[in-house]
Amino acid sequence: MTQSHPRISKAVIPAAGLGTRFLPATKATPKEMLPVVDKPAIQYVVEEAVSAGLDDVLMITGRNKRPLEDHFDRNYELESALEKKRDAERLAKVRESSDLATMHYVRQGDPRGLGHAVLCAAPHVGHEPFAVLLGDDLIDPRDPLLQRMIEVQEQHGGSVIALMEVAPEQIHLYGCAAVEGTADGDVVRVTGLVEKPDPADAPSHYAVIGRYVLDPHIFDILRKTEPGRGGEIQLTDALQQLAADEKVGGPVHGVVFQGRRYDTGDRGDYLRAIVRLACEREDLGPDFRTWLRSYVAEEMQQS
Repeated sequence: MTQSHPRISKAVIPAAGLGTRFLPATKATPKEMLPVVDKPAIQYVVEEAVSAGLDDVLMITGRNKRPLEDHFDRNYELESALEKKRDAERLAKVRESSDLATMHYVRQGDPRGLGHAVLCAAPHVGHEPFAVLLGDDLIDPRDPLLQRMIEVQEQHGGSVIALMEVAPEQIHLYGCAAVEGTADGDVVRVTGLVEKPDPADAPSHYAVIGRYVLDPHIFDILRKTEPGRGGEIQLTDALQQLAADEKVGGPVHGVVFQGRRYDTGDRGDYLRAIVRLACEREDLGPDFRTWLRSYVAEEMQQS
């Protein structure tokens, strides 16, 4: 029998990281503002939250992250200039980001890991379940992962994490889940979690990717969680406690995602994400695919 649980309305987006893998581009520009085709990566994430019905968005920021706030604010000078030029198309694009959601911001201050960043959201979230979206993972809007996770949380309560099966040699890059099957083919029960295990010690090939729907009891656990791997407060460690004792904050389930995911946290994957998304655009795709085929053919002839 389906249980009734509080409706989720709030999304939290941690965005306080330094973006060191993209230096020198991120020396003065937040990594979340790097463009993926013609939109900053962070806008894709906010759009995903809004598409799932979450229009109250809290962004956890840090020093040098002011451009994030500016992007989701109104720019009256630019809008006025576009209005005078009667450039309705670009004016609509400029206004789109400021009309997406009700945006809130809080600074993390001391960067002490993802778990600490989530804990910074406690005063805003209160005692409601909430979603966490990491900006490095872009989920294709044709694959409504977050909506499915919310459905699972509303049915079972507790917390829900997004999982994706990866090659054994890649599991050390992720949090990894020990799981049990359920009656729903894309849903598993999470019985344990470990952060970035050695492949030989990994309990499965299911990697935790950057989408979470969390029970508010996670805040009580995070307040007591000691720094773990990398000297940081790991969200995975807190979720492990929830998975080990569901009386604390309900069970932990995982939604196994098999859709289209674009990883923008790595330079190579960032470039591949741009190519994939550009190829699929109606306005850019046909010409870009023609050029790309020609370029690849030329490179193969020269190699």
